[in-house]
Amino acid sequence: MYTILLVDDEKRMLDLLDLYLSPKGYHCVKCESGLAAIQYLENNKVDLVLLDIMMPEMDGWETCQRIREFSDVPIIMVTARDQTLDIVKGLNIGADDYITKPFDEAELLARIEAVLRRSVGKRSKIEFQGLVWDEDESPLSRRTDFSNAERVCHIRAVFEASKQSV
Repeated sequence: MYTILLVDDEKRMLDLLDLYLSPKGYHCVKCESGLAAIQYLENNKVDLVLLDIMMPEMDGWETCQRIREFSDVPIIMVTARDQTLDIVKGLNIGADDYITKPFDEAELLARIEAVLRRSVGKRSKIEFQGLVWDEDESPLSRRTDFSNAERVCHIRAVFEASKQSV
């Protein structure tokens, strides 16, 4: 089951997205602000973020940029801003896709499935010279106190030890 983080300041929109996605087998987590979403992502793993742009305090643009500082989780912007300039800006700052409100449920689901198809498998496994590192199976993946650099050093050490034992 994929987990999707829904980020919108309008509770009705969060409930509507949950109503669309839950029956399709997605586990939805709701955040009513960009800051709440960032705090959630710092401590929890999700497969996708659906992010509104027009929110008070921290808008979707800044939220997307802040998420990109520490995560490569796929982000789809779901917003009423339908100008080409906005779409281009969203994609340039790190969104993987962009859909405008009002949206068709079938189109939203198709975009979610397409983004997940392209991204989920890439993030969990690394193959190098016949060795496979499965991030989902590693106890390191459940630790939130490691930086990405520390994870890379650990993975490198595991690969080196595996090569020498062969």
